[in-house]
Amino acid sequence: MVSRQDIIERFRVLPGKKLKLKDYDPAWTGDGDMPKAKRKELAAELLSQDVSDLATAQELLYADDSWSLLVIFQAMDAAGKDGTIKHVMSGINPQGCQVYSFKHPSAEELDHDFLWRCTKALPERGRIGIFNRSYYEEVLIVKVHPELVSAQRIPNADPDKEKFWEQRYDDINAFERHLTRNGTAIVKFFLHVSPEEQQKRFLERINNPAKHWKFAASDVRERGFWDDYMRAYEECLSATSTKSAPWYVIPADHKWVTRALVAAILTETIKSLDLKWPKVTDEQKRAIKEAKLKLEKE
Repeated sequence: MVSRQDIIERFRVLPGKKLKLKDYDPAWTGDGDMPKAKRKELAAELLSQDVSDLATAQELLYADDSWSLLVIFQAMDAAGKDGTIKHVMSGINPQGCQVYSFKHPSAEELDHDFLWRCTKALPERGRIGIFNRSYYEEVLIVKVHPELVSAQRIPNADPDKEKFWEQRYDDINAFERHLTRNGTAIVKFFLHVSPEEQQKRFLERINNPAKHWKFAASDVRERGFWDDYMRAYEECLSATSTKSAPWYVIPADHKWVTRALVAAILTETIKSLDLKWPKVTDEQKRAIKEAKLKLEKE
């Protein structure tokens, strides 16, 4: 029988591995002969348990106060980032979690290096920080549209040369290495949706007036660069998945699969940090005993 850890490792991008997205099925719903309905029911049960476990793990993360957790989501439009964040983090104490969505950089942000705007949004110790898109946009959308580099006014920058992108991968790896060395655990998710499923979700938004606010014409324009984006993702994930800051390619055609896998991986990531509840000192024990006696006499 395939273990939970085996399933998680199946979607982890191994360091140094040349990734091909065609090897990952965006419509994956599990292996074996179990009927899909049963697999969906089981996934819902596991998600519920992991959401509960994640809430407990977050409390321990806060109490231990030595690590923070940075969770990065990248995906094509309509892959389900917002819904995944909403469902997986539903049991988390809002005081211990922060979500940042990164859009087109502002004039102020363009006056700094490409990591600056994300650096100032990093979670402090004891907290979970979620980046809905991130500095990885600089090697994804900017790579697909290299003309955007000119707006950054980087001396001698030449996006037509592979060396430019290799240096950005190096900068990202060095940045993440620095973070993990200083107590920020990092886990990165690429929600892998198929073009067919994206088309279906776009049409659902267009055909439902209540969802028109979620639709932008630019989403359809970017869809025309699908193959370019897939190449950019393959190169990015291959170059920046490391042992301490791994990428996971998560099937995203079925939302119940996406949410169950993300919840399981986050729970296992926090558990791997070997966190501990703070030790109670003798002085604190005496104070607790005195407080108990005082309250019982009231």
